[in-house]
Amino acid sequence: MSRLGSAALLFGAERFVSMTIIRSGTQAPVKGPADYFTGDVTIEWQFSRDLPARLAGAMVRFEAGARSNWHTHPLGQTLIVVSGTGWHQCEGEAKETITTGDIVFCEPNRRHWHGATPGEPMAHIALQEAQGGKVVTWMEKVSDDEYLA
Repeated sequence: MSRLGSAALLFGAERFVSMTIIRSGTQAPVKGPADYFTGDVTIEWQFSRDLPARLAGAMVRFEAGARSNWHTHPLGQTLIVVSGTGWHQCEGEAKETITTGDIVFCEPNRRHWHGATPGEPMAHIALQEAQGGKVVTWMEKVSDDEYLA
């Protein structure tokens, strides 16, 4: 029996199971908008899923000293650090150092920022879910004093 035949038996003849592949090299990297980032930031591998799924994500590369603005996510955010050393801070808490292999969970609607340290770049995969079609609310820039505190 073919794979499609097996899938039809498992899921019912009226349902077709498929997947989408975004091929490596088919998406051009984009510069992180100055309205949302300080310093040199590159966003790669952006994706979002269609309803009923809510997942969206991207690879975000921060050059040394670069960082996001303060922001929140309606359903939280997961960061997977893939290279370098960075900082992550939730409002009212101490700034935390994050390094290759660390996974950061940020709670829903928790005001926070993240980026590279002054001396080393950092890259992470950012994953978040949409609520009402929105994955992030951007706020003001992180000041140099806040960043270096």
